[in-house]
Formats: sequence, C-alpha cells, structure tokens
Amino acid sequence: MRRDVFQAIADPVRRDIIELVSNGSLTVNDVAQQFEISRPAISKHIKILSECGIIDINQKGRERFCLIQPQNLLPAFLWIEQYKRLWEDKIDSFENYLTTLQSKNKQNE
Repeated sequence: MRRDVFQAIADPVRRDIIELVSNGSLTVNDVAQQFEISRPAISKHIKILSECGIIDINQKGRERFCLIQPQNLLPAFLWIEQYKRLWEDKIDSFENYLTTLQSKNKQNE
C-alpha cells in the first residue's frame, strides 16, 4: 500500500508521535512509554510514519531510534496553508463587519 503524508497526520496518535520526535531523536521504547496503548500498536504507528517518510528509523546496537524528517511534512503544510489564507480572509471580513456594527450602535446611542 502506498502511503503519503496525509495518512501520517490523519491519526491523533501519529500526530503526537511526530510532536514527540520533533524535539529530538527518541527510541521506540521512549516513544511507547508516552502512551497508554500497547507497544505493538506504537510500533505500527511508527511503521506507518516511516513508510510515509516522516520518521527515519536508525538502528544503534539493540535500540531503534526515531528521527523526524520535517521536510516530508511540507506537502501537508502547503495544502493547509492555502486554506489558512482563505480562513484569515473570512475572519478579517467578519471582524470588519463587527467593527461596522459597533460603530453604528455607538452612533445610535
């Protein structure tokens, strides 16, 4: 199955894992200790993140370390950014509307 960044960020646990490893490299065990779900479930989430290119897994001795690859989150960021601008325009328009209403109310007092 082909995976992409949107599948990676679709699950809240995976988003939490991304946030954790964005602060620095962590072992799979370190990541698993942060959650109240099973170690195999965490391993599955990490595997999906790895398949999506969001996390690299580096083996050092018996430990497997998760390292974030933030550049691979760029497609999701760019997609979200276009809607951010849309919502900012709508919020600005709404703010202008409220300001106009407040001005009219002050004039009527």
